[in-house]
Amino acid sequence: MKLSKKFSVVAVAVGLIVGIAPAAHATDLTGTGASFPALLIEECKVVFNKTTGHSLTYAAAGSGTGRDGSDKQLGHIWFSDTPHTGSTARPTLVHIPAAAAPIALLHNLPAKTQLYLSAETAAKIFAGEITRWNDAAIAKDNNRSVTEVVYRKDKNGDVVKDKAGKPIVLRTTKKNISYTLPNQPITVIYRSDRSGTSGNFTAWLRGVAPTTWTKPQNDTFVTAFPGNINAPGNIGRVVGANSSTGVAQLAAKTKYSITYAEVSYGDKYKLKASALGNASGNFALPTGIATEAFLGSSTVDAKGIFKFDYATKEPGAYTLGVITYMLGDSNYRDKAAVPAIKEWANLVISPACTNLAPDFIPITGNLKKFADAAIAKLG
Repeated sequence: MKLSKKFSVVAVAVGLIVGIAPAAHATDLTGTGASFPALLIEECKVVFNKTTGHSLTYAAAGSGTGRDGSDKQLGHIWFSDTPHTGSTARPTLVHIPAAAAPIALLHNLPAKTQLYLSAETAAKIFAGEITRWNDAAIAKDNNRSVTEVVYRKDKNGDVVKDKAGKPIVLRTTKKNISYTLPNQPITVIYRSDRSGTSGNFTAWLRGVAPTTWTKPQNDTFVTAFPGNINAPGNIGRVVGANSSTGVAQLAAKTKYSITYAEVSYGDKYKLKASALGNASGNFALPTGIATEAFLGSSTVDAKGIFKFDYATKEPGAYTLGVITYMLGDSNYRDKAAVPAIKEWANLVISPACTNLAPDFIPITGNLKKFADAAIAKLG
């Protein structure tokens, strides 16, 4: 079914949102999984402890580890940036859409000039077909007239939406851009671990540039890579690192590199985010509202799992968006922990947590109904 409402960020003070008295008996929860939402989870853990008395220890080891933990019921809480639909999934598995955020293409170019990349150009960079920053395709993307969308805002600076929850476009603007890129090789840095971020990224590459990215999406980047990643021209130029932190740290140390990770890793490691072209011919930066514009064109099934529309003509859409799922269980071994698990799940999807991590978008509208129903199944 189509989403009738999109995500919205509601600025409400943490102390007013969560009116939960600390538990009489504190529960120590453990979890593992995706590193993409790790910064959000770390912020939320503090609120969780202060408002409930419970604690959470979370190991950001990748979505694959989260799915494995869910399969074996190791701990209580698991996160994955792609749905767990594999043969090993427990029949009692519960998907809870926990938060949404953009994946950014983060680069380490010395100039402060904004980088623009069409979807096809980005795909060719990560496929190893474009190997230097002064390639004609990159030069074309960055020396032209570009169109960007400006959304209407209220007096508080919040984006105004129509009755269906769609952000209202105030105007589109055109500007001429000019960027002389360096004659330097591009170092492509990918996630070497099994990662939901890679799963979403390779799904996007396949969705926006199927003639370049000829293999299906996969949580393992090297499996989805359309060519020979060990070809002589890729050795030392296409390199891997574990976790979002790992790729961002390596990119920060490597001039003329590009990688993919959640926006806040760019902020933390002083990497710059690229503006990406969409199917309408416009460019968008990885902001919350641009990601909302993309996700609102998606469909969601009865399990709360998204199917993205990478060809959406929404003018301001940033089409490299992610839903991160909390994986729960309707038949936990540790029954005594279930009330605390439910408290965590209700908290992490709320603005009380997502407002603390500004690059994440809280779950609202129809998707929250799915999330609430999923949380009710935990047992």
